[in-house]
Amino acid sequence: MLIIVAAVLLSVLLGALLVIPQLKKTGNSRTAQKISMSKVIHDYENQLLEVSKTYTKAEISLHNERTDCWIIIKDKVYDVTSYVEEHPGGDAILAHAGDDSTEGFFGPQHATRVFDMIDDFYIGDLKH
Repeated sequence: MLIIVAAVLLSVLLGALLVIPQLKKTGNSRTAQKISMSKVIHDYENQLLEVSKTYTKAEISLHNERTDCWIIIKDKVYDVTSYVEEHPGGDAILAHAGDDSTEGFFGPQHATRVFDMIDDFYIGDLKH
């Protein structure tokens, strides 16, 4: 009888040691799958935005203030309103608010990180 009880306890203990790590792996895998799926959805939404919206110069020109600031860079439209107060160059960003900022954007004053940041503000393309 003592041997049977010891065998059962040993089986339960070994089973727990094998099952618990598997559950942790599954949990991590599901988290990775959720993160991966979230990225896929985000990328798809960005692609839809790129395809779906175009703006005329007249439309863009209405967004020329500190509290509503759109700019054009290489025929792409960016809503930089949320960045105006953070802009290291102060009000220089407002010099071409509602207009083409391509020349100023590619000036020597900008660090290379600005080229990565600008994509976050993309809202559409300039309609010709």
